[in-house]
Amino acid sequence: MSVNPSNTNSGRAAANTFDAIVIGSGISGGWAAKELCEQGMKTLVLERGRDVKHLKDYPTATTPPWEFPYRGRVSLKQYKENPLITKAAGYGDDCDHFFVKDADHPYVQEKPFDWIRGYQVGGKSLTWGRATQRWSEFEFTAPERFGYGIGWPIGYKDVAPWYSHVEKFIGICGNKDGLEAMPDGEFQTPFEMNVPLQHIKQSLKENYTDRHLVHARWAHLTDPQQVHLDQGRGKCQARNMCMRGCPFGGYFSSNSSTLPWAEKTGNLTIRPHSVVHSVIYDEKLGKATGVRIIDANTKETIDYFAKVIFLNASALNTNLILLNSKSKRFPNGLGNDSGVLGKYVAFHNYRASVSGTLDGFLDKYYFGRNPTDLILVNFRNLHKRDTNFFGGYTTFMNAYRDQHPNDTENGQVGPQYKDDLCEPGGWHVFAYLQGETVPIETNHVRLSDTEKDQWGIPLLVTSVEYHPNDELMIEDFLTQTAEMLEKAGVKNISKYNNKQSPGLDIHEMGGVRMGKDPKTSMLNGNSQLHACKNVFVTDGACMTSTGNQSPSILYMALTARAATFAANEIKKGNL
Repeated sequence: MSVNPSNTNSGRAAANTFDAIVIGSGISGGWAAKELCEQGMKTLVLERGRDVKHLKDYPTATTPPWEFPYRGRVSLKQYKENPLITKAAGYGDDCDHFFVKDADHPYVQEKPFDWIRGYQVGGKSLTWGRATQRWSEFEFTAPERFGYGIGWPIGYKDVAPWYSHVEKFIGICGNKDGLEAMPDGEFQTPFEMNVPLQHIKQSLKENYTDRHLVHARWAHLTDPQQVHLDQGRGKCQARNMCMRGCPFGGYFSSNSSTLPWAEKTGNLTIRPHSVVHSVIYDEKLGKATGVRIIDANTKETIDYFAKVIFLNASALNTNLILLNSKSKRFPNGLGNDSGVLGKYVAFHNYRASVSGTLDGFLDKYYFGRNPTDLILVNFRNLHKRDTNFFGGYTTFMNAYRDQHPNDTENGQVGPQYKDDLCEPGGWHVFAYLQGETVPIETNHVRLSDTEKDQWGIPLLVTSVEYHPNDELMIEDFLTQTAEMLEKAGVKNISKYNNKQSPGLDIHEMGGVRMGKDPKTSMLNGNSQLHACKNVFVTDGACMTSTGNQSPSILYMALTARAATFAANEIKKGNL
């Protein structure tokens, strides 16, 4: 379908006018809605997928495993029809309804890139990993200090109070460890560190001065406070079935937290099935005036209007929308005076892991299905560059016991095998890499010149690949992690490089990066487009660099900060 750009729906203008429009309802979009609505702004949230209500629309949340035809896995037919989405971490027939099927929104892979998406109210906040470490000052400054990127226009001190604001509201479990590479925050009691991990932690302390194994920070309620009870949420039950949607609200999602909170203000309108075509720019006024959507079901074109617009469609879709928002003033995409829109797309490096077995501790076990891992805090390239690669890496680590003893000699039939299943086996240890990547200009996304989707919008072309820096980091991770585990007594150590395509980490970032100089960036320190001040970008597209910590809580903090700024600017008459 071709969209008629002259259709302004003038007869609907009054009914379709709001104070603010938020594009996307996921982790950052939900926060934009909450903050704007609390500031008294009538806010429209546009979501391209279906509506999903907390509790009501979690069809598999309490389904026992034996009622799934493939016991949580997927059929051969599903694999063949969805070779991309079935690669996603946590994907199975118990949660496939929260993932976009391959055929539903195609894109062009100029270079292999696995783009994992969740189109529904709540977005990927229903299926995210829930790790919430704060960035340190090292991560904000390293690209400029070491010369592998541009400088951020903000630093840790600018974001720290907003981290606290977000942490208190969503509920984070963790421990205050006093480490400058992973700043402390507002934490509830962490899950128990099992005995083998305590042993490895002590081994690191004895053998190294710069290696710290600590509780990671996770968006799980272990000690709900009044603000969480007021949200209707309760304590995490350690079921580790998070991707089905949590009926207890034990982990944070837009559906259980920010969107219902925004709705209570009376200022929120959510419109699902709204595929955003573009942001509308008024040449005479010199600012954006609204958003053009295509109804996903009827294919009708509708315009909505507002004083400010927040793009939170997820990193690559935000890039797509801005690239498709063309006007006489911005022929190459809204705000794209610098020519960097769609460029410097980056991601996290998840290609490496190390595993092994640990003797002993057979009299020890753990309670429940702990949904959290531990972190070996980044120890690379902090105060100075001390490796042959740029950036740092986070190491996630855990230990678990086999379902039954390793030494059973009775096969997998008969009464003895059944008895064996009631006893746990030995301990296994695993660790995996989450590495910073270098933003490079040639890693980009752009609009296809020839192919369009079912709504007449150009398909996104991804042209993103690994860099030699990533290979050096992988080598260092494998060597260092194997050495550390060996010193702790871990045996049968295996080092693995999965060689997965970029994107499968689901941490794509950049393309609309923040910066100090409008000539080399798209956004200022307040998350505004340099060239169109009433448009804000606070999802992963805004990232100047990737850091090594999980980025979602930074998106939330940046969003809360920008939404408060925008509301104040409107009150002052500046927007």
